[in-house]
Amino acid sequence: YGHDKAKVSAEFIQSVQGNKDGKLILVTAINPTPAGEGKTTTTVGLGDGLNRIGKKAIICIREASLGPNFGVKGGAAGGGYAQVVPMEDMNLHFTGDFHAITTAHNLLSALIDNHIYWGNEQAIDTRRVAWRRVMDMNDRALREIICSLGGVANGYPREAGFDITVASEVMAILCLAKDLKDLEKRLGDIIIAYRRDKTPVYARDIKADGAMTVLLKDAMQPNLVQTLENNPAFVHGGPFANIAHGCNSVVATTTALKLADYVVTEAGFGADLGAEKFFDIKCRKAGLKPAAAVIVATVRAMKMNGGVKKEDLGTENVEAVKKGCANLGRHIENVKQFGVPAVVAINHFYSDTDAEIQALKDYVASMGEEAILCKHWAHGSAGIEELANKVVQLAESGASQFAPLYPEEMGLFDKINTIVQRIYRGSEAIADKSVRDQLHAWEQAGYGKLPVCMAKTQYSFSTDPNLRGAPTGHTVPVREVRLSAGAGFVVAICGEVMTMPGLPRTPSSERIFLNDKGQIEGLF
Repeated sequence: YGHDKAKVSAEFIQSVQGNKDGKLILVTAINPTPAGEGKTTTTVGLGDGLNRIGKKAIICIREASLGPNFGVKGGAAGGGYAQVVPMEDMNLHFTGDFHAITTAHNLLSALIDNHIYWGNEQAIDTRRVAWRRVMDMNDRALREIICSLGGVANGYPREAGFDITVASEVMAILCLAKDLKDLEKRLGDIIIAYRRDKTPVYARDIKADGAMTVLLKDAMQPNLVQTLENNPAFVHGGPFANIAHGCNSVVATTTALKLADYVVTEAGFGADLGAEKFFDIKCRKAGLKPAAAVIVATVRAMKMNGGVKKEDLGTENVEAVKKGCANLGRHIENVKQFGVPAVVAINHFYSDTDAEIQALKDYVASMGEEAILCKHWAHGSAGIEELANKVVQLAESGASQFAPLYPEEMGLFDKINTIVQRIYRGSEAIADKSVRDQLHAWEQAGYGKLPVCMAKTQYSFSTDPNLRGAPTGHTVPVREVRLSAGAGFVVAICGEVMTMPGLPRTPSSERIFLNDKGQIEGLF
């Protein structure tokens, strides 16, 4: 794919399967502020840092969605001197994987409506079509739509809607499938609709799985790029962690483990979302055993969790740091619940003061853990050597006793409740009878052993994005549940979170343009 991007072929991946596995390091974070806390930046920096101290390390991160690129959050290539390049390509069309996923997903949508139009041999109940369309953009106008208007020639009108591509089950399947054969089987397992007798109709019933696999054959191959310090990076797959399972592909991670001493990977947003799904969905499904975890925190986020407004974050406020540390403490406890040793990385900002940094370090020490100041954004690998050495020490100690949070045999609603009580520290999950009945029906149909994927705001342990810090005793309302039978999990949509985000009042796209030299400006 040009001189700065490559695809790693299935043949090569097969050829390294006999190699010994390296050690897997997860990078997660506290509940983020709207700008993000530099989790990808720290992942890239740590990969460079491990190589600097003589270890063979590869990083595995997700691909960027165009939605947040043009919205609030910006891209997903790291930043400063801890960055994966070419940043512009990675944050825009890259190698076309997201386009392929979008197209495969919408091919299935087209085939469903076409099947109904040409006589509906599978007897699909048009009121029970479960498959929504997707696009890789934040577009709130498409959340709920009516399609097939315009008379006989256009089919039967029905309600439908769009999700963002990163929430697509096809994205999840691509990220969890072992190879093309497994991909095709999982695509065939997608439940697209129900008949009037409520029996499920699968994608393979309308012969969609073969063509969808063909569209995804190149997208299934991990992308290889490099950091600014010329270290290898696999960038593959990109589910969001607030509405999907938030991890890069199993293929990229397992391949990297066969090639390196250390593989540094990230899981999206705070540890309550990304790390929980990494452990309970990805590691469980792929048989991965992480050796250590890094929890990224910033002084800015501590202050915000301590009640400081975004515009006042540049002013020293040690008390607010101390107050906000409860959020970090909760994440440290949660990661340890999975039996994985953790270290805190303080991602340094130039506005942080010595007193604020010390307050953060003291708090972490009071919890029996270590917080290490990291200046990789400004200094590259030289600014993160101390963390790299600590990660090696933790990983080599053999202290990791990884186990998922709940057993497969637990009921679906009980799994949701377990996450609510043990990770979010809420009192209970609440749901209408229709939601509970739906979960029960899926259990009766043989889907009871699946893990759950919580769709929830990333800004809080609760479902209220403004409730920061470490709240307890809150209830978590489950608004809707969706069965992703191909991916192999049940999605629980909690509170007000949307599977199709909207753009903010002033989107980032307003500041993105081509300059006179034909270079992209404003992308970050």
